[in-house]
Amino acid sequence: MEKSIEGIVEIGAKPVVQRRATASGLLNLKASTVEAIQSKSIKKGDVLEASTIAAIQAVKDTPRIIPHCHPIPLEGCNVSWSWERSALRCTVTVSAHYKTGIEMEALTGVSAGLLCALDMVKSIEKDQNGQYPGTSISEIVVVEKFKDQP
Repeated sequence: MEKSIEGIVEIGAKPVVQRRATASGLLNLKASTVEAIQSKSIKKGDVLEASTIAAIQAVKDTPRIIPHCHPIPLEGCNVSWSWERSALRCTVTVSAHYKTGIEMEALTGVSAGLLCALDMVKSIEKDQNGQYPGTSISEIVVVEKFKDQP
């Protein structure tokens, strides 16, 4: 029995159009960690600065991370951060003129940004047993997807 697995989906006949996608997600933290991030007293450095770079790198590397994604000539990437009580929200918007959607790039950027932030604060998020009972990454969603009509 042969099994055929499709590699990259054929998009050659699709028109190039303007595309934009926005994704968002939350990193839930202890209040003391929020204070440490805001006062820039994290030992590994500025959490938002480093995590912004991680998000941008991930957006650009999405086809290497997600096997079925096409390499897309990105034209823009915006990373923003906001606080929702003890949760840090990362929002990533990407744009391009291309033949296929770019929501995976936005989602990958959010995921990497939040993971980088967590990595930078994990030493102070641990409880006495080395666990993370109140720490989580959640609500990673596509907020908006735009495609100009050809």
